[in-house]
Amino acid sequence: MLFRQLEYFVALAREKHFARAAAACYVSQPALSEAIRKLENELKVPLVRRGQSFEGLTPEGERLVLWARRILADHDALIHEVTALQTGLTGELRLGVIPAASGTVALLTDAFCLEHPLVRVQLESSLRSAGIVERIRRFELDAGVIYPDGVDTAGLTVTPLYEERQVLIAGAELLASQANPVTWADALELPLCLLNTGMRGRQLLDDVLAAHGLAATPRLEADSVVSLLAHVSGGRWASIVPQTWLHTLRPPDGVRVVPLDDSPVTATVALVTSAAEPGSVLARALVATAHRAPINPG
Repeated sequence: MLFRQLEYFVALAREKHFARAAAACYVSQPALSEAIRKLENELKVPLVRRGQSFEGLTPEGERLVLWARRILADHDALIHEVTALQTGLTGELRLGVIPAASGTVALLTDAFCLEHPLVRVQLESSLRSAGIVERIRRFELDAGVIYPDGVDTAGLTVTPLYEERQVLIAGAELLASQANPVTWADALELPLCLLNTGMRGRQLLDDVLAAHGLAATPRLEADSVVSLLAHVSGGRWASIVPQTWLHTLRPPDGVRVVPLDDSPVTATVALVTSAAEPGSVLARALVATAHRAPINPG
């Protein structure tokens, strides 16, 4: 059994298509198919259900892909660990980030890259907390920045990064008659654009509103804080967004940022990595950076 065979098999399980898996591995489709058939012959079990095209993995294949991911992750970790002893850290750190933290994560990755100039960082910033956790467990990500509350983090190391606080942002004319801070009831009277209901930041907001006997009925919903800020900049919209975003994207002229009165929406944002030992040396280095250079987005 060769590492290359396992790499091809994991790629097929991920892509669910022979041609796409071959392209991802930079080999021809016949070469990938032959390598997987040899793996099946070595193990004496079918791993792939084949018809006119890829139809899925067999039960044996589903089990093998779990082991293959772990073996490949341990192999990569070993290479990185040995290389680090000679030349310093190298390789690629795969980091998944929730949209709400896609602006502030630069405070962490910038410090990490400064400490480890030979490491490349691959960021994915349109993921949800549960999806990030699952991909860390499947060894598809080395680390993630998530909302840990309400997520099963068993088997993971959780390193709190900062407390996120929501604020009201709106055109100055919309807030001309409003007090500072603004009450929740008054905020809901504004023409609101908010995150989609399926996003954790929106769920936190809805929970606080429900505690006050209120509910938001935004005229516009989006899956991006950047999109919300773009609408607010036009002067006719208001939104409730993480204050941390305003560290990265300064409010445009004519836009005010005000706190919300009573029961503020707050949430912990944390770095998560696999707790398995010895684990990824790159992930351990990122945790060390988080401790040495704590995020303070202000």
